[in-house]
Amino acid sequence: MASTQTRWQIAGDYFENCNCDVVCPCLFSPNAPLTSQPTAGACEIAFGFHIHQGSYGGATLDGLNVALIARTPGPMAEGNGSMALYLDERADEQQRQALQAIFTGSVGGPPAALAPLISTVLGVKTVPITFHQEGKRRSVEIPSIMQLAVHAVPSMNPDEEIWAKNAHFIAPSVAMAVGDEKSTWADYGMRWDNAGKNAHYAPINWSNT
Repeated sequence: MASTQTRWQIAGDYFENCNCDVVCPCLFSPNAPLTSQPTAGACEIAFGFHIHQGSYGGATLDGLNVALIARTPGPMAEGNGSMALYLDERADEQQRQALQAIFTGSVGGPPAALAPLISTVLGVKTVPITFHQEGKRRSVEIPSIMQLAVHAVPSMNPDEEIWAKNAHFIAPSVAMAVGDEKSTWADYGMRWDNAGKNAHYAPINWSNT
């Protein structure tokens, strides 16, 4: 694993789909962020990422995809969470090490906000990951593991999303979205179906500087 002093940056797109009803109380409630009880008791959330342009030290990360899942048994802020990470099979060894360092939060930047909430890493797998973005819909597929898809919630102006500002550590603003009719993950003895549940998406621009 590279040193925590390694400089890195990525620009791309992300989306997420959790098991909370729309709108997720972790981010939108009378309580402090991440302290409310998830609507299903536990928080079960899956993420997809596409890197348009990125670098980690001397490694170029352009065009690579990443997915991850995280679960906490109660409010996210209480921690004791588990996570699993999925890295693009097209990445070489240097790129895989870079992606793992970034997305586990061990080298700073926005993912470091999630790291203290995770006590168990279920595993890190190298898999084929397809990320697709079209209009107000996002999807990611890992054969036999993840078929995750979300779309923007209806808005007054159908040509524009509803954006929430200052609500998430991942991006300055996130679009309000919802899981498609099929939005599933199955691995490590668990299976989630977050169809019709809370979702967000946004462009991301991350670094540790």
